[in-house]
Amino acid sequence: MSYVFHRNLATPLPVIVRGEGNELIAEDGRRYLDACGGAAVSCLGHDHPAVRAAIKDQVDRLAFVHTARFTNQPAEDLAEFLVTRAPPGTGRGRMMYLGSGSEAMEAALKLARQYYLERGEPERQHIIARTPSYHGNTLGALATGGHESRRSPYAPMLMDVHHVRAPYPYRLQEPGESPEAFAQRLAQELEDIIQSLGPERVMAFVVEPVVGASLGSQPPPPGYFARVREICDAHGVLLIADEVMCGMGRTGSLYALEQEASAQGAVCADITTLAKGLAAGYQPLAAVLARESVVQAVAEGSGILLNGHTYMAHAITTAAALVVHRVIEADDLLMNVRARGAQLEAGLRDRFMAHPHVGDIRGRGLFFSVELVADLRSKTPFPSRAGVAMAVREAALALGVLTYPAQGCVDGINGDHVLLAPSYTSSTAQIDRIVDVLKAALDQVLASKRHAS
Repeated sequence: MSYVFHRNLATPLPVIVRGEGNELIAEDGRRYLDACGGAAVSCLGHDHPAVRAAIKDQVDRLAFVHTARFTNQPAEDLAEFLVTRAPPGTGRGRMMYLGSGSEAMEAALKLARQYYLERGEPERQHIIARTPSYHGNTLGALATGGHESRRSPYAPMLMDVHHVRAPYPYRLQEPGESPEAFAQRLAQELEDIIQSLGPERVMAFVVEPVVGASLGSQPPPPGYFARVREICDAHGVLLIADEVMCGMGRTGSLYALEQEASAQGAVCADITTLAKGLAAGYQPLAAVLARESVVQAVAEGSGILLNGHTYMAHAITTAAALVVHRVIEADDLLMNVRARGAQLEAGLRDRFMAHPHVGDIRGRGLFFSVELVADLRSKTPFPSRAGVAMAVREAALALGVLTYPAQGCVDGINGDHVLLAPSYTSSTAQIDRIVDVLKAALDQVLASKRHAS
């Protein structure tokens, strides 16, 4: 009997006792190739010796000091590493450390509010986000997210947040519409809602550069973020980039927003949230990167960050993350992300482009998803009660590969997709195995459902 309050109380869970490379090993000896990193977390596999050594060394030196009175060198060094590699326009930004992506989003929203208070604009209070999206499980983050099945149990407790549609070409792009025109049309929804609320009352636009779990690794159409940045600048609205899932190398660049540069220049967020690949699962760590202009408003105002947490800038977690990113840079793993990502995409397209129940294949870097549909011509999704994506996960698990299933990409409830986010150290053989197992698992699930019907 377990005394842990597990996510599912009806199904006993295998006990994992060891990690070896990109595999997890259970107490019964079964090995699982991790093709999803848990939730796009384990970007360096499960036993990197340099990261393990850094954690052990830091434990011997210093574990915890309270940040109200002290700082520590790992936190300072990690901040310098990440800020100096941030997209152009970040300037002398600053890094705030938290314990999870949800905490990071809460802190980002609070920082946006403080920014306007420092500037004497207390009337700015409206938040705009997108649907579908997912920004975390705490109440503020959940309210900001636009994913109905996650929000609905807590709806009476959530603050009001306004939503526009995320660019979802498979279902929203019109016949004959170019990707550039589609981008401008969806960005116009932001302009329209800002105007309807009153520009002087809007605080922030919160957006995932590449939409993660709620929409299945959906990249933006070309020009979308350049136009979004123009709109935010025109109305004095802060752009908050949620890179908790898609950042820190997952899509092939350290920051996901780096890839949205246009002829007009780089696109830079005012506030960026980070987690998951930040410490690669070796320690629980998240962060908020504030652009220089945001930091300056606080520095020239009260000079005090209003949001504080006990475990901010923890020495062990930041020491681990620093080595994670030194390894990624020294070993040129972002190049491997791009190369193995291209292999993954090619493999998925080869196996699934003609599949009668795969409607879309989308992603960037080592962050790809397949969307599953009941009918290819009409794009009709499987009913949520059928649990197709979850069944694919179980079938792949039985074949020794871990995948990340999700539902709700169509309307927040219906719409199945399976997301893949393997380690940055993945080999060509491992990518081939992931594609092979996903095909076998999907075929097995669909055959069983046809037989049952």
